[in-house]
Amino acid sequence: MPHRRTIFIPSAGPAEAHRTAFCDLLARLESPYKKGDMVGIKLHWGERGNLRFLPPFFARAVVSWLRDQGVGAFVFDTTVLYSGGRRNGADSLRTAAEHGFTEDYLGCPVVIADGMDGRDLVDLPAGYRHFQTVQVGDVFERASGFFILSHFKGHLEGGFGGAIKNLSMGFASRAQKQRMHSDARPALIRESCTRCGTCVEVCPSHAAQWGEDAYPCYDLELCIGCAQCIGLCPEVALRLCWETDEAVFQEKLVETAAAVWRAIRGKTLLVNALINICSECDCMPGLHPLIAPDAGFVGGYHPVALDRESLKIIGSCPVDQAHPGIPWKRQFVYAGEIGFL
Repeated sequence: MPHRRTIFIPSAGPAEAHRTAFCDLLARLESPYKKGDMVGIKLHWGERGNLRFLPPFFARAVVSWLRDQGVGAFVFDTTVLYSGGRRNGADSLRTAAEHGFTEDYLGCPVVIADGMDGRDLVDLPAGYRHFQTVQVGDVFERASGFFILSHFKGHLEGGFGGAIKNLSMGFASRAQKQRMHSDARPALIRESCTRCGTCVEVCPSHAAQWGEDAYPCYDLELCIGCAQCIGLCPEVALRLCWETDEAVFQEKLVETAAAVWRAIRGKTLLVNALINICSECDCMPGLHPLIAPDAGFVGGYHPVALDRESLKIIGSCPVDQAHPGIPWKRQFVYAGEIGFL
């Protein structure tokens, strides 16, 4: 299969035209799946209050297309770092249902890849500059193939978000998400802390300990910056450190995606939806401004090729104007440097 080849089906009309174009694209993709396979469909069902996420029709169309091949499916996503509608598995499934992503509608189960408590995780080998391993939701044994369905749009730190981001932030554990955003060092928000002990329990270096005042404290000399405490705190009582070098963020995003891709390549298809191309990620609530007109759908067999083609279609100006100064091109340069092509 020519992994750099992409297929573009234009669509700039009403919702029904988008649906027809998407199904046309599915029909043109070379399926790597065989009868009896189980395919995990990775997508983003939108944060609570977000009004630009991809509607569930597209996921249902993939499920139907797979069923016609005798292939089973489930839809999945992972929990997130911040407070909102997807912090834990129960809230995330509730948000998915509110947005129409239900088993009854889709025709397949809806799964939280990292588990209802965010602890169903696996470390994948990486061996790159920033990450020797990456921690992601443990979804690989239950799927014999994957379908990566991404809404292409702007992103506050990445400049754009497409297939690469869906593989990295989308598969990542809460701790891995924090590692990508910064070198984590915990700072307790005492008024939010219930002294449940989760941070002490999960700390692999015993840097989180009980203090004399019965609140947890953190030995920063022992801390290895793994962000497990920040990612798994049920009360979000540990301050998040979002500051990081913007070029380094691009590299960390690519490294995580590359490690995931190494585990699923050869049995994965990808589609970027170039509709509702707004300024911000689907992780953020609100009706974010559109930055480019609807263009259609790009399908293919490699995430870097897919994102590169998506940017070629809409142009770089919308991304640069929405997020000036973000070095998003570093994603493609660094992918070449580490052999993620």
